[in-house]
Amino acid sequence: MNKKNPNLTIEQKLILFEEGTEPPGTSELNHEKREGSYYCANCDVKLFDSNTKYESGSGWPSFYQSLPEVFQTKTDYLLGYARTEYHCKNCGGHHGHIFDDGPKPTGKRYCNNGVCLVFKPKN
Repeated sequence: MNKKNPNLTIEQKLILFEEGTEPPGTSELNHEKREGSYYCANCDVKLFDSNTKYESGSGWPSFYQSLPEVFQTKTDYLLGYARTEYHCKNCGGHHGHIFDDGPKPTGKRYCNNGVCLVFKPKN
């Protein structure tokens, strides 16, 4: 676990392995509307399908559901209150936080750092 892809940028390494956060509104994936899938930028494991992506207004790519068994979670108190942080189960890379303010059917919002994802359009 935590094997780093040598092709990651400094920003990707900071977010994935030091639990940083990209500035809101900066990810090109916020505007991605094509059909396809989102993969971990470090290990290329498929994490989300495009049909679960939605505009949350948070400034980060958001999904109401991940694929099964792709993330591990832990509680983060960095801001002084409890938040659920999620990491790629395969490589340990930090992707973001899960909130309970998402749409139906799950009510969840996976708030993901865009630089931690690679979008692959459906062929």
